[in-house]
Amino acid sequence: MSYQSIKTRVIGVDIKKDITTYAVVDIRGTIIAKEQFQTTDHPDISDFVSELSNRIVSISEANGGYDNIRSLGISVNSGNNYTGCIENAANMPWKGVVPLAAMLRDRLGMAVALSNNAHVSALGEFVFGSAHGMKNFIVVTLGSGMGSCFFSRGKAHLGADGFAGEIGHTKVADNGRLCGCGHHGCLETYCSARGIEATAHELISTTDLPSKLREKSDFVLNDIIDCCKADDPLAVETMKRTGKMLGLGIANYASIINPEAVIFTGRVAKAGDYLFEPAYESFEQRVYKNLKGRTKFLQSILDNQERDVLGASVLAWGIKEYSLFK
Repeated sequence: MSYQSIKTRVIGVDIKKDITTYAVVDIRGTIIAKEQFQTTDHPDISDFVSELSNRIVSISEANGGYDNIRSLGISVNSGNNYTGCIENAANMPWKGVVPLAAMLRDRLGMAVALSNNAHVSALGEFVFGSAHGMKNFIVVTLGSGMGSCFFSRGKAHLGADGFAGEIGHTKVADNGRLCGCGHHGCLETYCSARGIEATAHELISTTDLPSKLREKSDFVLNDIIDCCKADDPLAVETMKRTGKMLGLGIANYASIINPEAVIFTGRVAKAGDYLFEPAYESFEQRVYKNLKGRTKFLQSILDNQERDVLGASVLAWGIKEYSLFK
């Protein structure tokens, strides 16, 4: 009888609009090594695949050897778990349908699993984070865009074609703001980082609320959050209006799903109570009456980058092993 040793490490990759993070993760979920590079330096997808592949080989060789890597998991906006493709991403540099998993599998010679960032965040929360002990929950990612994934009876629901959970592209305003998807009035245009920045600009031009934000035209989300901490009236009002929209969108979602909790991730979640107190108030006003007081709003306890590479590692462990070198 012959025995075979198992490979005890995978690669988790989190591809965001600006930064790509990749890490070697062992079988216990320990991040052995982690590195980053600028996504925006590679507007050509072939160049990006070459850069990522070379870096994966390098970090693997420096941390136990490439032969010890079992598989690769990828988190990316508009990633389709069923096809392994990035499909018509509104917030990424590569347009159309990009067969990223197949490109990396051919380049690296190992199994590659790919899914959208909200699904991967939910896997990270389920295995390592705030969703411990839960079987029915929603994870909402608030960043440059807005996405979500929900678990039902302990399993992620991805839908017939892999596009379930696109809460950012549900409509909350007739003739509202233009979204990157081409429609108007999407929730994402109000609750993403860019949506919050747009609300602040609107308040500057339509109100007399005092604010340090009036002193600079190129402010970003972090500036608004910093102003909230200083009790800046316009910044606080910006978050109140954002929270009202967010609560409306989540109330509609929860009324259908009936989750134990909604877990918020992403850089917008750093706004904390300035955003989530008005959001929960709006939610409680609008959710189906039998669900009032029963749904928790939670902020992820995990670091955004660590959660998403850990979630990508969960994805990697779940795919059947494959190697060109066997």
